[in-house]
Amino acid sequence: MNHIVLVHPAIPQNTGNIMRTCVATHTKLHLIKPLGFSLDDKHMKRAGLDYIKDLDMTIYENWEEFEAKNPGIYHFYTRYSNRTYTEEDYTMPGEHYLLFGHEHDGIPHDILRAHLNECVRIPMYADSRSLNLSNTVAIGIYECLRQQDFPDLVRHEVQKGEDFLVEESDTLRP
Repeated sequence: MNHIVLVHPAIPQNTGNIMRTCVATHTKLHLIKPLGFSLDDKHMKRAGLDYIKDLDMTIYENWEEFEAKNPGIYHFYTRYSNRTYTEEDYTMPGEHYLLFGHEHDGIPHDILRAHLNECVRIPMYADSRSLNLSNTVAIGIYECLRQQDFPDLVRHEVQKGEDFLVEESDTLRP
């Protein structure tokens, strides 16, 4: 199973969007306090929409509690790595935890120092400060799932059917 871990998330809209991504990818979400918002925040609920009811989520008081309860393979997404996320192997058997930090400060440096060999980065233009957290999470989890051959994810349109666009174009002709 795959897991998304947010260490001290601050912006409710990002967390709401990440909740949607977790439900869509059948990925468990872990939140490590302190949180920069209340889980009842209207912006987070709006971003999470009706997906929250289907979300598998656990909240932890601190890093130590999370680490003690979740042995597995850790992948820390940070600017402080020379390895890209595509160089990482997400196919090893076991629980994969993709860790992302606070929107302004990232993952605390003491945590990163203890896990230097597990850090990866997403390449970007040198003058760019950072990517949006919810976009970074989506990039990371979909690379992980791609390497795992998209386990349990549907590869065809299920809501309207594969003929929807063909049928729709027939009705649009003069």
